[in-house]
Amino acid sequence: MMNRMTDAIKHLIIINVVVFAATFVLKMNFTDSLALYFPENENFGFWQFLTHMFVHGGVMHIVFNMYALWAFGSPLEQIWGRNKFLFFYFSAGLGAGLIYTAVNYFQFNGVYEQLINIGLSGTEIQQILDTGTFNDQILSSITNEQLSEFYATYHTPAVGASGAVYGVLVAFGMMYPNAKLALIFFPVPIAAKYFIPVMILGDLFFGMTKYSVGNVAHFAHIGGAIIGFIIAYYWKKNQFKRWN
Repeated sequence: MMNRMTDAIKHLIIINVVVFAATFVLKMNFTDSLALYFPENENFGFWQFLTHMFVHGGVMHIVFNMYALWAFGSPLEQIWGRNKFLFFYFSAGLGAGLIYTAVNYFQFNGVYEQLINIGLSGTEIQQILDTGTFNDQILSSITNEQLSEFYATYHTPAVGASGAVYGVLVAFGMMYPNAKLALIFFPVPIAAKYFIPVMILGDLFFGMTKYSVGNVAHFAHIGGAIIGFIIAYYWKKNQFKRWN
């Protein structure tokens, strides 16, 4: 399905490309201010729930996200209109950031409580977070893997439009359930009503296990998908009007 580039999609892609070019071509560092940091990190700012959607980690990251935004978002904007699509897109992206952060907070606090229970003070825990070093004696009560994830959660920011794009994917699947989709590494066309749920279940599996490849924010994908489903389902049931 080839789509013309609609107005909102065009401007979203332009903003993403400009930020990407400034970051990688002009060597301007936007990560500390625009990427989504863990709330306990000194670099965190509430605006990052929005701005992280415009920062990407590499060429393939932005290419895949912008291609998906164009391919699956254009039909939705044609149906909904520009303003309604933008409301949907940013709602899915914000929801993705909030759910991703909530899951991280839950996991982070679990390890924090374990460290408190084995006798570490708040100052000692903060030293682990600041330096990444610790007394090996605590490994009798907590694993090195848990400590590594604890440290990574605190320091690693989330970037990219993937959460919002997952919301777009879900809405596309609801509007065009029989459209045939395929992945590059699995080039067999599958109806959207099967393809998209399998992708989301894959994110849930990788997010809850240790089999994830690379630094992927799986729960941001799931968060965007959840918010996208809720909004698209509500609009579909209530016979939405265009917001021009």
